[in-house]
Amino acid sequence: MIGIQFHPDKVIQALIKELSNPRWSREFAMVYIVHNKENLNCVFEKFRGVAWINGNSFFKEKIKRDNEPVNINWYRNRVKTVSYKYVPEAYLLKLELKRYALNTCKIYISLFEKFINQYPDKDIVELSEQEIREYLQLLIGQNKSNSYINQSINSIKFYYEVVMGMPNRFYSIERPRKEQKLPQVISKEEILAMIANTNNIKHRCIVSLLYSAGLRRSELLELKIQDIDSKRMLIHIKNAKNNKDRYSLLSQTVLKELRVYYKEWKPKEYLFEGLKGTKYSGSSVKEIVVKAAEKSKINRRVTPHMLRHSFATHLLESGTDLRYIQTLLGHSSTKTTEIYTQVAINNFKSIKNPLDL
Repeated sequence: MIGIQFHPDKVIQALIKELSNPRWSREFAMVYIVHNKENLNCVFEKFRGVAWINGNSFFKEKIKRDNEPVNINWYRNRVKTVSYKYVPEAYLLKLELKRYALNTCKIYISLFEKFINQYPDKDIVELSEQEIREYLQLLIGQNKSNSYINQSINSIKFYYEVVMGMPNRFYSIERPRKEQKLPQVISKEEILAMIANTNNIKHRCIVSLLYSAGLRRSELLELKIQDIDSKRMLIHIKNAKNNKDRYSLLSQTVLKELRVYYKEWKPKEYLFEGLKGTKYSGSSVKEIVVKAAEKSKINRRVTPHMLRHSFATHLLESGTDLRYIQTLLGHSSTKTTEIYTQVAINNFKSIKNPLDL
C-alpha cells in the first residue's frame, strides 16, 4: 500500500478523495491506496504544484557513479561570513554518497549557492517554482549560456529531488535547448608547432598526449605511471566520463619522450605531478596549451579539448573507421562521434564547387 501522511489541509484532503479508492487506516493513522505504478504516478500528478512529496520509501538510493570517494572538505572548512548563505551540510553529504566527480561537485555547489544567495531573506525550503523561474529569467537576462542555465537547474534539482527526497519536483521548469556547436579543430601542422614550442619535456609530453591519445584534460591528470602500456602500445584510461574504462593509442614518438621525461622528473604515482608530488592541476595544463599556441602564432585561443577534437578529426580524415574513433574517444553512441564528419575536410574535397564548374 501507499500510505499518505500530511498536515491537515482542506485542499490536500479534497485531492486525496480524487485518488483511486482511498481508505483510512486506524492502525497507522493515515490514508492509503493500493501500491502500483499507476497510483504512484497519480499521486505525483495530482499534487503537482500543490505539495512537495517525499517518496523515499518508494525510490531506492542509487550511486550515480562508482568514482573514488570525493573530498569536498574545503567547502566545509571555508571561512564563513554572516552575509553569505552556504550550501547545506546535507547537500555536501549527498554529493559524497553519490560519489559525483569532483568537478561536478564544484559546479553544483557554486551554482546552488548563487541561487540561494539571490534570495537572502528566504529560507531554502520556502523557495518555490516561482522563485526558481525568476532566477532562471535573471540568468537569461545576463546572457548566460544554455549550458550554464542547464547546470544551474541541475544544481537546484539536486537539492530538492535528491537531498530533500522530492522526486519529480520540477514538472514545468523549461530547459533551454541544447546548443549544437561544431567542434573546433586545428591542423596537424599547428599541433606539431605547439609541441615544438613548449617550454620543457614535461610540457611537451602533456601537449603530445592530449592530442595523440585524444584525452580529456581530466583523463590526462588521472593517468598513473602503470597506465602506460609500452608493450602493447596502449594507454589505459580508468574511471573516465560516465565511469568508463577504455584504451587509447600510445604513440612511438610520445613513448620516447615519456622515457626522457620520466628519468628527468621522476614522478612517483601520477604520470604528471605538481611540486609536492600531488596530482597536476587542470589550470596548469590549460596554461601550457594556451602558451604553446601563442608561441606558435595560432590566431585563435586553443584549449586542451580542441586537441582531442583534432585527434578525432584527423583520424577520420585519414580514413579510420568511425566505430574505432568512437571506441578511442569513449563515446557511448556513434551519434556523438558523427559530429566530426561535419568538420573533416576530406568529405568536402571531393565536392566540386558550383562556381568552379
